[in-house]
Amino acid sequence: ESSRCLIVSLQKYRSLLGVARVSNNDRTWFPRWVQRYQSFLQKTTLDDLDVDLEQIKEFSRSLRDNGTPAWQRLQAVRAIENYQKVVHRLGIEGVQQVKCRLHAVAKSGEDSAASAGMGSAAENRDARLSVGDALIDDERVLAECEPDEELRAVRRALRVQRYALATEEAYIGWLKRFRSSTGNESLSSSGEAAIKEFITDLAVNGNVAVSTQRQAMSALLFYYQKVLGRELEFLDVQVSQKKRRLPVVLSQSEIGRLAEQFHGRSRLLFGLMYGAGLRHKEARRLRVKDVCFDQRVITVRDGKGEKDRLTMLPDSLAEGLRRQVEHCRRVHGSDQETGLGSVYLPYALARKYPNAGSEFCWQYLFPSRQLSRDPRSGSLRRHYVSESVFCKVFKKAVKAAAIDKPATPHALRHSFATHMLEGGADIRTVQELLGHEDVSTTMIYTHVMNRAGVAAKSPLDQFVAES
Repeated sequence: ESSRCLIVSLQKYRSLLGVARVSNNDRTWFPRWVQRYQSFLQKTTLDDLDVDLEQIKEFSRSLRDNGTPAWQRLQAVRAIENYQKVVHRLGIEGVQQVKCRLHAVAKSGEDSAASAGMGSAAENRDARLSVGDALIDDERVLAECEPDEELRAVRRALRVQRYALATEEAYIGWLKRFRSSTGNESLSSSGEAAIKEFITDLAVNGNVAVSTQRQAMSALLFYYQKVLGRELEFLDVQVSQKKRRLPVVLSQSEIGRLAEQFHGRSRLLFGLMYGAGLRHKEARRLRVKDVCFDQRVITVRDGKGEKDRLTMLPDSLAEGLRRQVEHCRRVHGSDQETGLGSVYLPYALARKYPNAGSEFCWQYLFPSRQLSRDPRSGSLRRHYVSESVFCKVFKKAVKAAAIDKPATPHALRHSFATHMLEGGADIRTVQELLGHEDVSTTMIYTHVMNRAGVAAKSPLDQFVAES
């Protein structure tokens, strides 16, 4: 009977992991570590599983005594912490120090008694500072960037679930705006009525787009459901009626005039967005390894929706990109001479491959000219070029080219898709190059195409020709 209960409980945990933001590897191993922790505590079912910091330390010690390496003990602690958050929606106070110490031991290769998380407070603090690069929820840096305790909890939860930094900033902005509108000092003191009023006001008085209203709703739902663990009642809000507009598309003549205004690095970014259909951020965050000159393809990693895709490498950009790679090599060599040269690696790659961040292939193709401090880890490193750099150049170029359209850098991607379709490209091919999940998203460009091939003529032109 107890074995059957355990299987049912594990199935429930696995089902919850299926919708959680964890890697496939964690979905495989987390239930196994939880079951092993349950055996260690000699519990018959998971329903009465006690998750206590001292017991976690004892469990880690037992694993160490059995010869389990530090990186696996870290995975076990993460699994128990995840179980507590997913099933019971509770945190474990002090578990962060255990994880930091285990990570330090795994990274250094040492395996001492302190690896079970029982070192002194000073040792644990030093270990945490030393591995800040790999921790997505470094409390020291988090406290510095977010003094507000409520919002700090939101940032921590967003980072644990690997949300993008832009999403994090957007959610924090909406929560601040919501708290200001309610006049309450604490977000948790507001309920469904205040949320409904705020979201509806965005549509009625704010006249925001549907996507903007949904983002605000997502931010509030994340806080109340994921951070506070509160189930909200049905929210009957008024949906924004602002319709989706046709994109701004530049003609080929306008593209030609615009291209004359770009030089050097800006010319390459312009070429990647118009010539390969990359988004502005996708072009800026390309790494050296993502460009294959032999096959003439560009790999876009972790694009919108965390999707990867392949797109074309225009022949006219090949030589310029080769020179850019050599420029990156010189910048990387200079950084290494000063003891730097390590770039940000996504997800757990920094922990899995400790030296990969210093390898040249991982360097950004368009590195910033200045070093900056990572807002999450606090590490000083060279990031990719800022968004404002190309935006400023693009705005001046549009003015200099006498283009009277509200064009932004994203208009280059719209123009790429439209001109590809006008050139006879199959819409499915364009869909793959753009990375659209649904072809209906790509279909919008058929509405802004120049229908030169359509056998139809304006009646005004006919009238003028006859007269």
